[in-house]
Amino acid sequence: MASDSPPTPDLHPVVRNALRISLSAKEYRLLHEYAIQRSPSAVQNKLPAPARFEAIVRSKNKHNEAAVRASLRVFVLSSSLLKLADVLVGRIRGDVSKQKAPRTSLARSPNFFRLSVSLSLILLFHRFLYRFFVRLRANLRTDDARPFRDRNPRVSKALTSRFAPAVGASIAGFALGICPQNQLRLTTAIYTATRSLEFLFNTLDQKGWFENRPRWFGSWLLMPVACAQLFHAFVFDRKTTPKWFGNVVLRLSPSYVRDRPDSLPLEFPWPEKEGVVDSLANIANLRWPAFASPILHPGSPNTLPSSLTSISPITGPAHPAISSLSCALLHPSSPSCATAFLHHVLLSVPPLARFLTTIIFALSLRNIKSLASEPITSINKLSKRIITLIAILSASAGSAWGSICLWNSLLPRSVLPKNRFFLSGALAGAPFAFLGNSRSIFMYFFRAAVDSAWKTNVKRGSWKGWKGGDLCVVVLAWALMGAILETRPSAVQGKGVRKALAWMKGDGFSDPVEVAARKKAKKAAAQKKADNESI
Repeated sequence: MASDSPPTPDLHPVVRNALRISLSAKEYRLLHEYAIQRSPSAVQNKLPAPARFEAIVRSKNKHNEAAVRASLRVFVLSSSLLKLADVLVGRIRGDVSKQKAPRTSLARSPNFFRLSVSLSLILLFHRFLYRFFVRLRANLRTDDARPFRDRNPRVSKALTSRFAPAVGASIAGFALGICPQNQLRLTTAIYTATRSLEFLFNTLDQKGWFENRPRWFGSWLLMPVACAQLFHAFVFDRKTTPKWFGNVVLRLSPSYVRDRPDSLPLEFPWPEKEGVVDSLANIANLRWPAFASPILHPGSPNTLPSSLTSISPITGPAHPAISSLSCALLHPSSPSCATAFLHHVLLSVPPLARFLTTIIFALSLRNIKSLASEPITSINKLSKRIITLIAILSASAGSAWGSICLWNSLLPRSVLPKNRFFLSGALAGAPFAFLGNSRSIFMYFFRAAVDSAWKTNVKRGSWKGWKGGDLCVVVLAWALMGAILETRPSAVQGKGVRKALAWMKGDGFSDPVEVAARKKAKKAAAQKKADNESI
């Protein structure tokens, strides 16, 4: 067995510090037990005992060493995962052997060095700053610090606040500036800002601020706002919207944005789906001109504006009773907009039903035990979920395109020629009111809309922003999340999020809500025991 002798006194300080930041005494004890069970006796005799290792790594600055140890592990793990992800993506694309990327220095590598360094330094500075402000707050609340508190009442009040450690530690978010990827920083800023506001809403809700809110008030209200921005940007500024959004909208609109007919010979032109959307934007720029049917005016050369000649294969054979050019583009075979909407529903429901049934039943296999124990109830729930999703998605896509015809009939041509797409997007988001318990989905769409709005206004020159503004947003949002976690951890939605925030403070990977519940139960048990003894 391993020797229990004390550590050698001449152990080099560098080796001692390397052992301290590599493994904790608890981790080494677990590894030692595993090695004793699996390793041969020759290897076991060379391993130091857990008591000896604990004596070697014993230090007064165990919190700082734990912070450095966690920071180094984040650096190694993140750089390894990023390297692996790059290799896998290259293998999938098949361009690794064909073309090698030019070599860059380690300091300029955005993924393998700078991003990993940024993540590790955020964790390191967060733990250092949090512990520093905790100790500073404790020292300023003592009687010895009374003269300082009397001389600086405002500074003392800020530093002795229960929010001081969380707010002070959030300064570590500026380390994200080392990362050169602007999109990653923007996404992080939007995510942290929306999550912190969500936690703030939960806090106010728990305090009773929204007790008398109407039944229709809920997180689904984010969807009309999000869909309004995303749909408008999809028509006019497609590069500022996520690619998945355009793919979903076009797949859900087979009757409004049509594929090339199979019977049409290849030598005849047909606009692409994105070209149809671009033509719809041009129609809005031209203030929604009327439709002059080539069937009724066969000799007229100006049935279409010059910028819209690409859609002539669609509008040329359109029904002569159609009066609006947008209607001739979206539903050329039907003169009635209501009939076109019903046609959209009939065409979109079958493929949606097949796709959603496959996906939802595949996901339900995770709960195979409940499905096997209560098959009828489980299948009824799944069927209800599928029907609800089919109705919502079909109605949403139909409302986006069908409302364009509605605005043409209600609004004059010069009224909101472009902004009426905001109204169409808002109507497309209204059916999501029937999708209950889906706040995470609504928040995802809202974050995508905020990202799209920022890029759209930057593209048009409306917003210039300021250098490092995304970092300031991250720091402020992080401070708000930390303050809410200190005062009302149950308002921080998500057990994993609470554990991650607690781990970053150095409190271990534990849920503050569960810790508080255990303390409360233990205190109640102790109080009950004391009452019984007194009786």
